[in-house]
Amino acid sequence: MAVVNEINNKTKDFAGMRVPVKVTVDVETKQFRVEVGTPTTAALIVKELKLSKGAHQPARETVGDLSMKAAIKIAIVKKKDLRTADLKKAVKQVIGTCQSMGVTIEGKRPKEVQRAIDEGVYDNLFKEFMEEWEKS
Repeated sequence: MAVVNEINNKTKDFAGMRVPVKVTVDVETKQFRVEVGTPTTAALIVKELKLSKGAHQPARETVGDLSMKAAIKIAIVKKKDLRTADLKKAVKQVIGTCQSMGVTIEGKRPKEVQRAIDEGVYDNLFKEFMEEWEKS
């Protein structure tokens, strides 16, 4: 029962989502360690937008509109899985997932937003989240 309680405690922020969990048990001492991963980027986007799923034809239909702040927050949550130390690149990866789901970013197509990131349009917004990015 202690293992289940530990898993429930560590996954409470991801209620309703699939989350990878690894339980390591020392059979001699009966001690255990629970490691919790993060949900997929798509699952975090679905939760943020309160969707049931992404678009069937993402190139033709839009199922939701994500704010740039939400995209940045998702990138921060996914930092260890995205394998980049650069916040802008991490956000561009999140936005790439939006592209494949039929999700726009502040009313714009994801590729358009990725170009705007490269041009520095959102630099001031990225500065606001830099401290949080570095801590995660």
